[in-house]
Amino acid sequence: MNAYPPIDEHGIVGDLQTAALVSAAGTIDWWCAPRFDSPSVFASLLDSEKGGHCSIAVDTAAAGTVRQLYLPDTAILLTRFSGPDGVGEVADFMEPIHDTEPTDRHRLVRVVRVVRGSLTFSLECRPRFDYGRATHTLDRADDRTAVFRSPTADLHLQTTDPIVVHPDGADVTARFTLSAGERAAVVLTTTSAGAPVSAAPTWEDIAEEFDRCRHFWQTWLRSSTYRGRWRDMVNRSAITLKLLTYAPTGAPIAAATMGLPEQIGGERNWDYRYTWIRDASLSVRALMDLGFTAEAYAFRRWLRERVEAGGTVSGEPLQIMYRVDGDPRLDEVILTHLEGYQGSAPVRVGNGAADQIQLDIYGEAADALAQATDLAAITGWRTFTGLIDWLAGNWDRPDEGIWETRGGRQEFTYSRLMTWVAFDRAIKLATEQARPADLARWTTERDAVFRQIVERGWSEQRQAFVQHYATEVLDASLLLMPRMGFLSPTDPMWLSTLDAMDQELVSDSLVYRYDPEASPDGLRGTEGTFNLCSFLYVEALARTGRLQQARYAFDKMLTYANHVGLFAEEIGPSGEQLGNFPQAFTHLALITAALALDEELDRAEAEPPSTTTRSRE
Repeated sequence: MNAYPPIDEHGIVGDLQTAALVSAAGTIDWWCAPRFDSPSVFASLLDSEKGGHCSIAVDTAAAGTVRQLYLPDTAILLTRFSGPDGVGEVADFMEPIHDTEPTDRHRLVRVVRVVRGSLTFSLECRPRFDYGRATHTLDRADDRTAVFRSPTADLHLQTTDPIVVHPDGADVTARFTLSAGERAAVVLTTTSAGAPVSAAPTWEDIAEEFDRCRHFWQTWLRSSTYRGRWRDMVNRSAITLKLLTYAPTGAPIAAATMGLPEQIGGERNWDYRYTWIRDASLSVRALMDLGFTAEAYAFRRWLRERVEAGGTVSGEPLQIMYRVDGDPRLDEVILTHLEGYQGSAPVRVGNGAADQIQLDIYGEAADALAQATDLAAITGWRTFTGLIDWLAGNWDRPDEGIWETRGGRQEFTYSRLMTWVAFDRAIKLATEQARPADLARWTTERDAVFRQIVERGWSEQRQAFVQHYATEVLDASLLLMPRMGFLSPTDPMWLSTLDAMDQELVSDSLVYRYDPEASPDGLRGTEGTFNLCSFLYVEALARTGRLQQARYAFDKMLTYANHVGLFAEEIGPSGEQLGNFPQAFTHLALITAALALDEELDRAEAEPPSTTTRSRE
């Protein structure tokens, strides 16, 4: 096993309550259970020795070429080995759990088969529970069943003929040979500690699971209304957003992993397995724009429950992030025993930014809630108006901003922009639904925010809107200004801002969030270009009418996707993917960029060419 495969050399499988990463070499090197934010069972991505993994690989001499792909329009991942002795593949999948109740039992199936020749495979299963902090014992019921028992959880490994597992300390290994037409399976099941041994898998059960899994994803995807130019990438992004959504509550997480670095060897290593109000609101909006309304309703219900529950660690009506079950406690702890991905320490579990004040979340939340017809119900409306009334008296404060900087609070322009959005959406909704509201006060505050942004967020020197009121630094989050309706995409002030960003933040269509040297964020080191911002840039170019530039930037960004169409958070200096993976923010922005670009290209193609254009042709 490669000690630390590149971050982007992975595919993801999941059952809508948890997810696992499978490397392009056939190794499960990340899996937390029973939830996304639970302690790990396998975490060799964060420590190749202490993290734990489960690998199925062909002997090195016979491995030849290894490729990975998804079964079309599904989350079933195939890893194919092609060498001089034959061709074989491992199919990894987890059947989606339809129950709305959480469960401790999660099942990952690995089907191995050979289609040509004969190949010998090696199996290693070395779990390390609780981020490698918990010891485990091995219980072998028979030659094809091993149960790894720890104080926190159990892992059951079961195989079919001809795989016979052998103990290796408290772990197991196996070697087996398959010829053309033969198959075998390894079934991994996580359970609560002390659970009875699972029933032995049968090929009939496995085949039915496989068919149900394929049917689920292909049926779900048929609900998409997208018929544009980039269907494969948009569909993969939609499936990824669905995989990152915790079905029992409808809460999307920011990414499947924790601790993957924004700079190799640096300290910008965060835990992203939680639900950010901002990311989740934008994620469900992207899914809704594709026609997936059930996900949007589930999240809005979760969001209303958070407002009604209160009890945040930040003391605000909402905090920026929660666990998937709505728990606001995300105490940040450093796992000193893990070396981190390629030595990138510290490895953090939990997220200390949960108690930050980020006022923009009220805009994203309002924008998400305002799309709902069910918000007109009395209970929902009271919750919503209570939030807006509170914001009317509390919006004009410094905060930590969208990027969760740890360098002190500022009056961030983006935070003000999104408070304007909150008032704007609330006013429109109250008017359209004829609901009681303090419209006079909301309108006064909305207009006050607008004036403040124009007067204090605009730099005459830069001829651009800036990151916060005490700086001349630019910030790519403001690429959302036109989409949010704050100004027209052809407004001269916006065109000037976009030109300034082109000069300062854009590098060959890749976009940095901001310049940390010019605007210190309280952290050491640097970071790569931010994929979210690169796709927001495409959308802004498209809405501005710079269609050729937008299409070129979009198509170029797609070349940075990994071999199965997934993106991490950032692109590094050598084109490598950095940060937690896969990243919901990136995939939602890809969807919205594709929708905007399709719409503008369709509009341009429908317009008759001008006389000037014809004379030039």
